[in-house]
Amino acid sequence: MTLATELATELAPAVDAALTTVRRNIATFGSRYPDDTTTDGRYLPRPATEEFPLGGNRGWTTSFWPGMQWLAYELTGDEDFRRAGEEHVQDFARRVAQGEDLLTHDLGFLYTLSCVAPWRLTGDTVARQAALEAADHLMVRFLEPAGILQAWGDLSDPAQRGRTIVDSLMNMPLLTWAGEQSGAERFDDAVRRHTAQLAEHVLRDDDSTFHTFYWDPVTGEALHGATEQGAGDDSCWARGQAWGIYGFALNYRATGNPALLRSAERCADYFLAHLPDDKVVYWDLVYTDGSDAPRDSSASAIAACGLHELASLQTDPAKAEKYAVAAAEMLRALVEHYTPAAEGVDSDALLLHSVYDAPKNIGVDEGSLWGDYFYLEALVRHTLPAWTRYW
Repeated sequence: MTLATELATELAPAVDAALTTVRRNIATFGSRYPDDTTTDGRYLPRPATEEFPLGGNRGWTTSFWPGMQWLAYELTGDEDFRRAGEEHVQDFARRVAQGEDLLTHDLGFLYTLSCVAPWRLTGDTVARQAALEAADHLMVRFLEPAGILQAWGDLSDPAQRGRTIVDSLMNMPLLTWAGEQSGAERFDDAVRRHTAQLAEHVLRDDDSTFHTFYWDPVTGEALHGATEQGAGDDSCWARGQAWGIYGFALNYRATGNPALLRSAERCADYFLAHLPDDKVVYWDLVYTDGSDAPRDSSASAIAACGLHELASLQTDPAKAEKYAVAAAEMLRALVEHYTPAAEGVDSDALLLHSVYDAPKNIGVDEGSLWGDYFYLEALVRHTLPAWTRYW
């Protein structure tokens, strides 16, 4: 029995537990969307606003819910999971067609998981068209002088103008896919320029990352880094560092730019050097063993996926083994200590002890949609060797 086969066998109970929770949540929510994080271990419907009903499709995290359904479908072949995912395709197609809540770079997160994934799996032409429309909307955010995509807000907002964030690396695969589908070079050019700028400016000399970085939108001059969710402008927000591992690795695969592979390795090495003994990071890497700061299991779930991806890109067998072993150990730690089964509690989350935004005290020590999605993706990566990534 190979190591990979042994690991898949070992993880089978965790996969079964995750699938049980996804099934239960589908029965609870139907076509509605859970909130970003749990409240005392339970997902509530996404709150209503003046524009959106209770459980409506708004914000940047709704696609992690159908993303989990597509992963569950691949794990089981169960048509119930497929039908649930297809229902969300229709809603995301409506969202982009009607221009609802699209003023964000997170269109990549939203439409890669909700529409590119079902297009890859089922050939759904509605999903393909919606994802292409989302990619066109995302390209509106490209600031030519700086060569970056603005992260948040209306493009006329002076507070957000010229600002991007490390998370944006995970939004680039939508543009790469759109370039493959359409043959339009503008998508690939944007990915190459944006990711090169982040490798040069978001990644610090010590291999940590800024959460956000500003460019002059008129001249393109690189200005300064800052944070929105980290402990400080010069600290290293754990989830941002995890986005760096996975995002730089994915974009190296897409562009072939060796600077991006090196950036992914630098992010990974810094992350691994700042792991606590139990291999699940605090919400900011400034905190170490003995701190009473909250952990962020979602950051470790993202990193486990990123390290697995990074291992597959290595030509040096020693490096490949280093990152693969780190990914497996991190996933084991999550399974053994950060799941409802491990703690003997009943929760709607697949993964406990995530942090959304600690400085604002939002979603601290709760389950999160992205934590659940990347935890399930990490399980899929380690139990379905032939799995084709959605990104």
